[in-house]
Amino acid sequence: MKPVPRPVPPKDASLAAAVEAMQASRPLRAEEICRAYLVGNPGCVEHLRLLGNALSKQGRYAESEQTVRLAIALQPDFPHLHEDLGSVLALQHRFEEAVPSFEQAIRLEPRLPLAHKKLGQALAALGRGQDADAAFEEFFELDSARGKVALALDHLHAGRKTEAIDTLRSALRDNASNVDAMRFLAQIYWREDKQQSNAEALLRRATTLAPSFTAAWLLLGAMLHEAERPAESIECYLTATRVEPDNPMGWSGLGTGYAHVGDVDRAIAAFERSLALDPDVPNVHLGYGHVLKTRGDQPAALRAYRAAIALRPDFGEVYWSMANLKVFRFDDAEIATMERQLERDDLTESSGIHFRFALAKAYEDRGNYDRAWHYYETGNDRQRKTVFHDPVAMELRHEQITTVFTRELFEKHAGQGCDARDPILIVGLPRSGSTLIEQILASHSQVEGTAELPVLMRLAYSIGRYRPDHKRYPESVVDLRGKDFKAYGRQYMDETRAFRVTGRPFFTDKLPNNFSHIGLLHLILPNARVINARRHPFDSLLGGYKQLFGKGQNFTYDMADLSAYYRQYYETMRHWHRVLPGKVLDVHYEETVTDLETQVRRILAHCSLPFEEACVRFHENTRAVKTASSEQVRRPIYTDALGHWRHFERHLGMWQDDFADILQELPTTVRDAGL
Repeated sequence: MKPVPRPVPPKDASLAAAVEAMQASRPLRAEEICRAYLVGNPGCVEHLRLLGNALSKQGRYAESEQTVRLAIALQPDFPHLHEDLGSVLALQHRFEEAVPSFEQAIRLEPRLPLAHKKLGQALAALGRGQDADAAFEEFFELDSARGKVALALDHLHAGRKTEAIDTLRSALRDNASNVDAMRFLAQIYWREDKQQSNAEALLRRATTLAPSFTAAWLLLGAMLHEAERPAESIECYLTATRVEPDNPMGWSGLGTGYAHVGDVDRAIAAFERSLALDPDVPNVHLGYGHVLKTRGDQPAALRAYRAAIALRPDFGEVYWSMANLKVFRFDDAEIATMERQLERDDLTESSGIHFRFALAKAYEDRGNYDRAWHYYETGNDRQRKTVFHDPVAMELRHEQITTVFTRELFEKHAGQGCDARDPILIVGLPRSGSTLIEQILASHSQVEGTAELPVLMRLAYSIGRYRPDHKRYPESVVDLRGKDFKAYGRQYMDETRAFRVTGRPFFTDKLPNNFSHIGLLHLILPNARVINARRHPFDSLLGGYKQLFGKGQNFTYDMADLSAYYRQYYETMRHWHRVLPGKVLDVHYEETVTDLETQVRRILAHCSLPFEEACVRFHENTRAVKTASSEQVRRPIYTDALGHWRHFERHLGMWQDDFADILQELPTTVRDAGL
């Protein structure tokens, strides 16, 4: 039995359906609608034009050009068809052929603003600057709103930010619904510290007025991701991929968002979709490599990193990412390539820094410690100039913390916080064994390993932010009431829920810098446990000095800054032990790797968890690990790193003087490690 053909709607209804499909970013559906109508009406120019646009949107430029030329043959005086032909030729970089098509469109209808703009772009691509300027002037005159946005972008590209802002504001005064002006103004505001809320407000209004405005959704997603609001960021990228399924930027943004919350499988799928749509974006290969590394698939991660290098040989960050696999070793050719890159005059400062850290790791792996130190030292010196860190302000802040969080304050508000027992915080200094402790705990059947969560720190600095007397954290804590502490505890639990996926009753929050906020944690979540990851000071500090962090940890790029930071950490932890006895368990890395089971039992007992053999076999845990130690914690316990600082001892004279008193207090197993 033959299938009954579906009825074809009348012309107007068919055109309306095709237009609706195009507006919804469904060009394939628009193509189907047009072809169905053209079967019985092959000479319908309107449907041929829409079909040409649908094919062009799918990147099928040759078919689009053939369709538009057929429509022109049927109706040669239709100006928009000549504009369409010029557009599809320009998309194929055939600008010499595109110019006459745009000129013909304008001759037939002089008041086609976009034809003037596209003509200007084609002329500019051909190097005909004066002719291009004339075409753009016509465009500005015919479409003042778009003209102002284009003028603002010219200001911005020339470094005239103030003029760009004034022009975009003028465009919005002329038309409060100009979503292009909103988007570009938001982009400028995003990079200004005090304009973040204005940037977000502009983008939210733009996406409300134009729900299918993909560029605005992408920018909003990036902004929210940077603001550590991952759930909202992911929702923006999901919307962008629904509106425009073939936009690779939407999928790569989604991959970054999923990676941030630890949803590695979804992150990998999103990056793979992005690369299938556009395989020539080095940064996407880099992000893909990162999540493959997180999953523990080092060979696939290396393939992704090398694909990024093939596209961009001067991409220093990729070489550092390879070095950051820790158990990877560069070969002679790769080392020579990196050193040649450093000789380039046009190498960016960022790439140069990344190459230096990668080379330092390469020479350290080969036992050439003096050559490695040269690259660590010069890399850190350059990186320190790119970041802000004020050691005096840091010292004052910790003095304020120890002044505010007293034994009397804790006694006054005992038990008033949220009574949840879920969180296990792991604090300390970077590169002190915190990832090892996290992996041990995450191997327990009742504990979920999450990530380095910014929630507690964000809560801390929100306290008192809007007080009229400008009393900020930590001083503002003394004015809080019992119900305030409980509310902040619940807020912490609510915000960390986005990072929990297994339903286990306990979870780790491993952000080393949270050592400053143990007092606040105790007030808002008195039942939360805290473990302090400790290591020989020189190994801790050297580990930080050798690490190029993605962001934050700005104190690690100078030896004096590191020394001052360690002293503040040491004194702050002594304060917590005095005013909150028993709250924090110190776990020394050296004692863990030399007597694993004893330390595992101590850790579990502190967390009121029964002993499980799986915690001793932590290296068998296949969970995703995002930190620099991800490869190391997938290996059985090893002692190779004990006393590693001794290889660089001749360069560490400053620290030996600064920490003589602390060294004397260390357990012998820690002080003598590596001898």
